Amino acid sequence: MNKRWLIGGVAVAVVAAGTGWTALKGGKNASGAGSVQAATPKPEDKPLDFTASEAARPQSLALAQVIEFSGPLVAPDTAIVRAKAAGTLLSLAVEEGQHVQAGQTLGRLDLSDLSSRVAERRANLEAVKATLAQAERTHQSNTGLAEQKYISPVALDASRSALDNARAQVGAAQASLDTAQVALREAALVSPISGVVAKRQAVAGEKLAAEQALATVIDLRRLELSGLLATADVPRLKPGMAVEVRVEGVATPFKGSLARIAPAAEAGTRSIGVVVSLANPKEALRAGQYASARVSIADGAPRLTVPLGAVSTASGQDYVWTVEKGALIRRTVTTGRRDPASGRVEVLEGIVAESVVLGARFDNLREGAKARIVASAAPAPGASGATVAAH
Repeated sequence: MNKRWLIGGVAVAVVAAGTGWTALKGGKNASGAGSVQAATPKPEDKPLDFTASEAARPQSLALAQVIEFSGPLVAPDTAIVRAKAAGTLLSLAVEEGQHVQAGQTLGRLDLSDLSSRVAERRANLEAVKATLAQAERTHQSNTGLAEQKYISPVALDASRSALDNARAQVGAAQASLDTAQVALREAALVSPISGVVAKRQAVAGEKLAAEQALATVIDLRRLELSGLLATADVPRLKPGMAVEVRVEGVATPFKGSLARIAPAAEAGTRSIGVVVSLANPKEALRAGQYASARVSIADGAPRLTVPLGAVSTASGQDYVWTVEKGALIRRTVTTGRRDPASGRVEVLEGIVAESVVLGARFDNLREGAKARIVASAAPAPGASGATVAAH
């Protein structure tokens, strides 16, 4: 009896064990876990593929520093012709855009008042000269009489004082006449410089006040470009340095030179003014045109550089994306010189020469995401959809 129960119990245990193993096996096959075939990776676990042209090591290059600023062109040799005396403008014989020479008459002003004043003072001068001549004769006669004791020394002193007074009056009258003649001469409407009439500010028949502007003459043969630079850039500059000037609307750049550097920063700013001189002998350029200046400073030592597109900015900090140990890492960097011509920027801190840096900006990058460098732009088998498009 006991033996039959023992055999039956073993059979039941074997059946139960078989049933449990079958159920466990069926459960694993249903879920796919624990099967011999590997699990399908999740989309987020697929590595991002970058080509060698998209991710590369920094290059050690001699990087020329470029300092740029911009502003309007101005003509430093500009003169405003003004009426030196009040009067009626009889004529203004020049038009805007017309070339004039230094000393050329631009128009005529009614100067009858000044002419009358000159004539009056010339007549006054002749009168006091006559008085002086009479005083000289009287004093000469009195001197002889005083020697013969016919007049007292007091009378001789009075005669001498009258002579001195007459001489002073002649000097004053001559000075007054000279002043009137200078005013008459300066009242002539002549151009003080050679150049182009930029603007007419009066018309014939107009009653002018003293110092009223009539015309503006500018010399276009030399122009200047003024700009402001950060104080950190100024120590690298010195007068006489070559400057490339590009003028808005003109394809060909012009050569200029750094003329002046301001001795002090602008009030309330950390900027210092600089001036570029630009020769314009053919007058191809005009005052007021907008231009940009570019100063290139050669570099004597190689620097660690990355492409300009590799550097992005967020919250005031520059950063780059690197591929390290199969993952994307965002590295904050400190940048230095930038050279738009070569498309490179210097990196002072944040990466080393062995770093692999993404050379362009990409959308939707996530720090820590898997990444790899592939031989071509085509994604590797099984990694479809993992490549991130650059922009």
